[in-house]
Amino acid sequence: MTPEPTAQQPHVLLVDDDLQLAELMSMRMTSRGYRVTVEGEGRSALRRLAQERVDAMVLDLRLEDMDGMDVLRAARQRAPELSVIMLTAHGSIETAVQAMQEGAYGFLTKPFHDHELMQKLTHALERSLLRREVAELRRRMGEEGEPLLLGISDAISRVREVIARIAPTDATVLLTGESGTGKELAARMLHVLSRRNAGRFVAVNCGALPPELLESELFGHVKGAFSGAVREREGLFGAANGGTLFLDEIGEASPSVQVKLLRVLQEQRLTRVGADVEESVDVRVVAATNRDLSEEVAAKRFRQDLYFRLHVVPIELPPLRERLEDIPLLAQLFLERTANRYGLRPPRLAPATVELMQRYNWPGNVRELIHEMEAAVLLAGADELQPRHVPRLGQALERPPAESSQLPGVPGGTADLPSLREARDAFERAYLAEAMRRCSGSVSAAARMAGRNRSDFYDLLKRHGLSAADFKGTE
Repeated sequence: MTPEPTAQQPHVLLVDDDLQLAELMSMRMTSRGYRVTVEGEGRSALRRLAQERVDAMVLDLRLEDMDGMDVLRAARQRAPELSVIMLTAHGSIETAVQAMQEGAYGFLTKPFHDHELMQKLTHALERSLLRREVAELRRRMGEEGEPLLLGISDAISRVREVIARIAPTDATVLLTGESGTGKELAARMLHVLSRRNAGRFVAVNCGALPPELLESELFGHVKGAFSGAVREREGLFGAANGGTLFLDEIGEASPSVQVKLLRVLQEQRLTRVGADVEESVDVRVVAATNRDLSEEVAAKRFRQDLYFRLHVVPIELPPLRERLEDIPLLAQLFLERTANRYGLRPPRLAPATVELMQRYNWPGNVRELIHEMEAAVLLAGADELQPRHVPRLGQALERPPAESSQLPGVPGGTADLPSLREARDAFERAYLAEAMRRCSGSVSAAARMAGRNRSDFYDLLKRHGLSAADFKGTE
């Protein structure tokens, strides 16, 4: 006995005037857990679309009362996030391609196998869900935020669940994870879903300012507190009063700033630089770092008591390489967003390109994926994104693995002599890998060993496709 459909099931609108074929497809979809509505005419399908939420549409290109292309255009106009799969006969492939240019998700040529339809439908539903999540997040956040926490993977779903559970509280949250995984967006989601969302969300990068300036920026100062303090400044804690303060790269805060932060977290009171009187503040603090703070505590570079105060609710943002099933969906969204921004037609992802992207390590995570897709849209000039349009990914996969720590020498015998630039790049990459191995993945320690500032050292690691996480515990 077929179970009764529920509102939680994905809703598929099947539009085909071949009622026998439509019934067979409907039975197949229902057995997979989908709620299916069958319409034999284009006009009735559009009426249904206006009355109910539809997650995906399967649409025959040839209908008795309307042209399938006209139904597609009208459906996309009413529900831009809707994924539409076109069904076509052998003789109308050119029209099917035109339909995809009009915004159809894909097409199947009759006759087709059941597994082809179900695979295409699964992906279409995932795409519709992701587009709705993007629209909802932007609506709730009131801005064009990067959709870094979107996806269907278990890893990112668990993060969203934890955020939804703790957002209504005032608990201090520590966000950890590699650069580019979406820590700031996670902090914004915590703010938007909290009771403080009427207040301000204020963000500061603790590693971008020198210690004395960071202290003044955070806590404010009184007039005359130091040279150049010509007027009072309330500071970021004051600006975030009643809202949320996001402290990015908290591991970079100086000891003096750490002491004051601890006082604010414990007592909700602060003293401006140069002032004698404490002030009360009401701020939720969300901190983030891509460093191992427990390691920093052991090395006495970070206060243990502050670490415990920040570590009330830890959330680790997963790297993109642990979210492989999210890559095709996110990549297509970024392609479409960039194309819309520049008035271009978004290319489709070729299967070979998806396979290449899922093999790549993504040291810059989702932020790197955004930049790669933006470059691909601007440079490809094609309807389908092929591996040749993302050459850097293929080149990176051909490099030696990061575990190799032997410094390269000049090859002897009959081996080709590399160019000076190639040899210099190979040496620099091996040197960075060896420094990171000796420092067990601590970027700060490796930068000190190399005699470079931490920001420059990070840039070098990124240029050579190296990640601190690859070297944790390698000493």
